[in-house]
Amino acid sequence: MATRRIGIIGGSGFYAIPGLKLRENVKLSTPFGDPSDELGIAEAGDKELVFLPRHGRGHRVTPSEINYRANIHAMKQLGVEWIISITAVGSFKQEIKPLDVVLVDQFIDLAVRRANSFFGDGLAAHIAFAEPICQNLRRSLFEAGQEQGVGGRIHWGGTYLNIEGPAFSTKAESVLHQAWGCSVIGMTNATEAKLAREAEICYATMAMVTDYDSWIRDEKTSVHASLVLDNLKKNVSTAQKIVMSAVKNIVLDAPCACHSALKDAMLTQPDSIPAGARARLDLLIRKYVG
Repeated sequence: MATRRIGIIGGSGFYAIPGLKLRENVKLSTPFGDPSDELGIAEAGDKELVFLPRHGRGHRVTPSEINYRANIHAMKQLGVEWIISITAVGSFKQEIKPLDVVLVDQFIDLAVRRANSFFGDGLAAHIAFAEPICQNLRRSLFEAGQEQGVGGRIHWGGTYLNIEGPAFSTKAESVLHQAWGCSVIGMTNATEAKLAREAEICYATMAMVTDYDSWIRDEKTSVHASLVLDNLKKNVSTAQKIVMSAVKNIVLDAPCACHSALKDAMLTQPDSIPAGARARLDLLIRKYVG
C-alpha cells in the first residue's frame, strides 16, 4: 500500500523541523504553470510530509503573484490527501494576542487579482464551500496543541479576512474589518482553501498571529514588516510542534466529505467537455468522467 501523504504549506523556515530529514526535493510542472518552488518530501512514521514554501525559498513571491493553482495541483500530483497551511496573520481582537494560534473556520475573501478556481474554459463546476475548513483536520490540530502544552494560546474558530495585499491595511480598513466581526487578516489562505476543496484535499489553516493589524493605537503591536518577521520567527517552534503532533494523530481513513467535493459540483455534461479542458483537469475529474 502506498504511503499516505500530508502537505505542509508555509514559509521556508518551517522545513527545519528537529529530527525530521528531507528525503528529496521534487521539481514539478502542472497544466497551470510551475509551483512556487520545489516540493520537499520527508518521512514521518507511517506517513510522508510534502513541504512547499508558498512564497518560494527566500520569500521571493508576493501574495498576488503566487501561482496557487500550480501549488495545489502539484500537491495533488504527489498524492497529498491533507494540507496543513501555516500562515502569518494580524488580529482584530484584543484577546487574540501576538504569538497566539487561531484555527480559523471561516473566510471572507476580498482578493480579486488571482485565479482561485481550476475550472472554466469549457468545464463549469461549483463546489460547496459553506464550511471551507476540514473539521477533522482542524480538530487534529487543536488536540495537538493541547498535547504540546500550548492549548491556552490556541483559539478554536474565527473568521479569516483575505485581502489582496501586498500593502497592509489602512487604519480605516482595519477598523471596518474589525466591525465586520473578523478575527484575523491575511493574504493567502482563502485562495488555497478554495483550490484544495476543488482538488478534494482536506485543508486546515493554522494562523500564527504576529500583530494587531492597524486598528490598535500602539506602535509596538500595530503591523509593520519587521514586527511580522520577528514574531514569525518566534512562532516557528510552536508551529513545528503542533504540526508534528497532529501528523501522528491524523486518522488516515476517517470518512470526510472533502475527498468527494466534486461529486455533485460539475454541471457540464461529460460529452460536452472540450478535449483541452478534459486534459487540463484530468487529475481532478477522471474518477467522475472517465
